[in-house]
Amino acid sequence: MSSSTSHATLRYTTMRLGIFVGCLVVVGLLTHFGVIPSGIGDSNPIWVVLLALIVSAPLSYVLLRNQRAAMSEQVVHGVSRAKERLAANQSQEDEPQATPSQASSQAEPGAGSA
Repeated sequence: MSSSTSHATLRYTTMRLGIFVGCLVVVGLLTHFGVIPSGIGDSNPIWVVLLALIVSAPLSYVLLRNQRAAMSEQVVHGVSRAKERLAANQSQEDEPQATPSQASSQAEPGAGSA
């Protein structure tokens, strides 16, 4: 795995959170100065958070395309490694193993008939 995808999930999540926090600050300022409505009654904090989520989603979809692709590569690589390990473990379980009594009877074929 290359160094650009080694921490891709962490990088994407951090950048996504940064975009959300930026949108939250901008929406909060816009509602504070009356540019956009501040909600109904006491719903101002909920309104600001929901509006920031709605604004940040398409922004992160467009701006974080490369990071999302790198994260996808990291996840696919991890899943394929896990599948390989699982297949290797299953093949080891499928191989018959000789028990100690079977091993002794195979070692001395004429020992039991005297």
